[in-house]
Amino acid sequence: QVQLVESGGGLVQPGGSLRLSCAASGFTFSSYLMSWHRQAAGKERELVARIFSSGETYHGDSVKGRFTISRDNAKNTVYLQMNSLRPEDTAVYYCKAQGSWGDFWGQGTQVTVSS
Repeated sequence: QVQLVESGGGLVQPGGSLRLSCAASGFTFSSYLMSWHRQAAGKERELVARIFSSGETYHGDSVKGRFTISRDNAKNTVYLQMNSLRPEDTAVYYCKAQGSWGDFWGQGTQVTVSS
């Protein structure tokens, strides 16, 4: 059974940092493309960052230079380090796995940036 479990969300002040984690199980994690997406209230879900099985990364323009995606294949976990957070980063953040068995989503974790 495929599972993606996000953690690390919460309330943070503008300029602060959070690190999201996504623990994966039930599939060959190292061979999958992993990504983080977010959905703010009333808006469509958007891609934040992705990391290929090779380790190559992509970060969206709105987070480039502030967020960093990484993966630890030994721990079957993908991370999103978020620095210099802004109120507009407030959203539910989702982990996604894409590979030979299909696409899978986590349940999401709320990130709120507010003073």
